[in-house]
Amino acid sequence: MSGLPDPRIPSGPIADAWQRTKEGLPLISPLRKGQIEVLVVGTGLAGASAAATLAQQGYRVTVLSFHDSPRRAHSVAAQGGINAARPVAVDGDSVSRLFSDTLKGGDFRARESGCQRLAEISSAIIDQCVAQGVPFAREYGGSLATRSFGGALVSRTFYARGQTGQQLLYGAYQALMRQVELGRVQLLTRRDVLELITVDGVARGVVARHLLSGELEVHTARTVLLCTGGYSNVYFLSTNALKSNASAIWRAHRKGALFANPCFTQIHPTCIPSGDAFQSKLTLMSESLRNDGRIWLPMQQGDSRPADAIPEDERDYFLERMYPTYGNMTPRDVASRRARELCNDGRGVGPGGRSVYLDLTDAIKAEGRDAIAARYGNLMTMYERISGDDPYRKPMRIYPAPHYTMGGLWVDYQLMSSIPGLFVLGEANYSEHGANRLGASALMQGLADGYFIAPSTVTAWLAGNPAAEVKPDHPACREALESTRQRIEAMLTREGTDPVDSFHRELGAVMVDRCGISRDAAGLRDGLNRVAALEKRFHAEVRVPGEATGPNAELEKALRVSDFFGLAQLMLRDALAREESCGAHFREEHQSPEGEARRDDANFAHIAAWEHQDGAEPIRHREPLQFTALQPSTRSYK
Repeated sequence: MSGLPDPRIPSGPIADAWQRTKEGLPLISPLRKGQIEVLVVGTGLAGASAAATLAQQGYRVTVLSFHDSPRRAHSVAAQGGINAARPVAVDGDSVSRLFSDTLKGGDFRARESGCQRLAEISSAIIDQCVAQGVPFAREYGGSLATRSFGGALVSRTFYARGQTGQQLLYGAYQALMRQVELGRVQLLTRRDVLELITVDGVARGVVARHLLSGELEVHTARTVLLCTGGYSNVYFLSTNALKSNASAIWRAHRKGALFANPCFTQIHPTCIPSGDAFQSKLTLMSESLRNDGRIWLPMQQGDSRPADAIPEDERDYFLERMYPTYGNMTPRDVASRRARELCNDGRGVGPGGRSVYLDLTDAIKAEGRDAIAARYGNLMTMYERISGDDPYRKPMRIYPAPHYTMGGLWVDYQLMSSIPGLFVLGEANYSEHGANRLGASALMQGLADGYFIAPSTVTAWLAGNPAAEVKPDHPACREALESTRQRIEAMLTREGTDPVDSFHRELGAVMVDRCGISRDAAGLRDGLNRVAALEKRFHAEVRVPGEATGPNAELEKALRVSDFFGLAQLMLRDALAREESCGAHFREEHQSPEGEARRDDANFAHIAAWEHQDGAEPIRHREPLQFTALQPSTRSYK
């Protein structure tokens, strides 16, 4: 590859750029679409919505799901809400304000054209979901209810209690299953995608392992859509589902797809802290709780008194003190960093001093327990079951944890990667969130990609790129199949003694420490050395019991963790190369006297897109970011 492909960013004013682009895209006859096969990998919000919409247009769609049902995709775990510029609260919200909040929230490290498009589409997403029967919360008069999320001064987040992701996914799921019933979608569950197939440099299929039989399968199509989510499980402990992985996008990267800004990873400030050394995942407490909850710590170091024994004048509502305009609704990166700083200073609460309080007492006194229960009931129940404490009587204890990833495969304005014919949707791509995602924007992006963007741009690609059918016995398919088989055999024949989880846990500890909430050059270099050594030890000492045939959970984990090692090193390299602080990427060497992130727009106002090199250092390409509608400014939430 010689440099970056054309990002295809529209020229002219961004306000109508997407509409002009859509109108200029080629179309395909509905009858012709029925002869074209499309392959969709993943059944979260992005994958399910894209597959349903493409099938409704007439394409023959094959969908691969890691789970036994699309309803189990990780999108189901999203809690708090979905943003939309649909100003029902009469508080001054607009498309332009959502655009500016998103671009500013990402610390001006996203394409402004993408942020504008996302804001523009957002209202149509709500209409789509309401039409599908999604039970959004409503006011007494029947109008849709909204609430605020971090990084915004308006109420633009639509929600279904604390189960918004679940209800949105069920809406997309029913649309998908309707197309399955009509025979337009072939849904194949329990498939783990292990390799991308390219023919003459064009994406034409994948190799997948059937998780029950162990059989390796070849699936081909005219185009491939990867909708497989993010990669926060590289940290081992995260808010992601245990089986969330990066194998599909990492194998595509090794095939030539550029990986953009892998170091842009989000630490969420409101998670239930880890309970013991054997815990395998963390649980998110929705950011929506910050609407009514106040975050505080004792004024004095080492104060071990129960929360209700600490008088009001001895409490530090530190976000309200440091950021009087936004208060508890500061963006996630800011809130996480401040909580960690104070806990490290000896003022944390709970076991090991690794928590801060999220206190709903004032809201309960003002509105009553029933009102808070109606708003957050399922979240309160979940917290009590996990912690053993009643959040109506005691403040919640929370702490930052790995959550979302803003990096991912590089895509152009039409969501196509640097591999022609390979589209990447949702969290799997480098998205419109820049260096930090605002709360309630992930669901917005996944549905915008699936329902409204990809159906137009995929059609345009297919219209302009006719190609012959690729059958499973094609040399490229046989080669991909054989290389995958050899990877599996190599895993199973190692004579080590250590379980996969022990290596994953150690990898996660290194990444949290060296490439977590804050980073520095010395720590990143040390992290690179430690991960490389750990990877070498993994391949020499891991034990993967069982056979290639039949179910083998340890083999699944081993293949995932093997890919995580490569991704972890790329994350560390990217963080080391980006000599600035921006959003969630906080380099200790680059901060203001007040401890705020200090960008370097002269040298780093670009997307870093990494090209894989077999046996050599990856190549770092740059896509300059241009700003015409909103000029970069120092991000301040004070």
